Amino acid sequence: MTQLGQYPPATHVIAHISDTHLLGEGRPLYGAVPVDERLTIAMARLESAPVRPHAVIFTGDLADLGEPDAYRRLRAIVEPVVERMGAQLIWVMGNHDERAQYSSLLFDEEPSDAPHDRVYDVNGLRVISLDTTVPGYHHGELSSEQLDWLRAELATPAPNGSVLAVHHPPVPTPLEVMSVLELHDQPALEAVLQGSDVRIILGGHLHYSTHSTFAAIPVSVAAATCYTLDLGADASRLLSGVDGGQSFDYVHLYSDRVVTSTVPVAAFAEVTGFSDSYRPMIDAMSPDERIAQLSSKQSPLNLNEAAASGA
Repeated sequence: MTQLGQYPPATHVIAHISDTHLLGEGRPLYGAVPVDERLTIAMARLESAPVRPHAVIFTGDLADLGEPDAYRRLRAIVEPVVERMGAQLIWVMGNHDERAQYSSLLFDEEPSDAPHDRVYDVNGLRVISLDTTVPGYHHGELSSEQLDWLRAELATPAPNGSVLAVHHPPVPTPLEVMSVLELHDQPALEAVLQGSDVRIILGGHLHYSTHSTFAAIPVSVAAATCYTLDLGADASRLLSGVDGGQSFDYVHLYSDRVVTSTVPVAAFAEVTGFSDSYRPMIDAMSPDERIAQLSSKQSPLNLNEAAASGA
């Protein structure tokens, strides 16, 4: 296709999904949220969209109780879609996951209670899945051995830089109760990441979308496909989990920048738009013709749009 704007296509595209919280036998979460259905819809949205990711990263809390059937159901929903898209699938441990089941049922390995830290090569982009979980607890920690491993891995830069994927994001949260469950001793991780080739840190855990920086690196937190925490809930609620606002993110990596975008899991009624049948016509236009037809407020296209909106 013709390049329409100033920027070339992204060199790497990631679909970032988090906190699926599946239960065994397809049970609804809290008896109310059909989490299998929410994830199935999210994967269908991802597959039907025009954005084609090179990798799909799930940043933890894949199963709510670590049940074997939950991991089997997760793979059955996710793997066929990712395979059809030709993307690489990357899992990350979350505090609701159980290490033994995670290793045996998602990676077909011998069950292991050791931290699950892995490295992936996505067309020259290094993706590091770092296990921030603490068995038996919901907060996050990194051992000195893990930090040494990460430092050694990052000592050699990757051709297109690195992405660090964790469950517990190193960011402050306005939900004070959630701060009890944050990643502990973040300065130790910061010291390892300073000056490295990590271009973005991806996280989950918070059940709402948020963005920050850590060690001068952008941090992007995907919300959840199961339920979200409502930051606008009544002040009488310390936490308010709601069956709404579920989303996943796209991460576009360019040679000199990273762009994240949030996609609602729920599809809404379209009130305006254009069919993809217009694209060949747009591609055939000169740059000046595109400005005249698409940007000018006086073009027939925009005058018709204004008339339809009642302006």
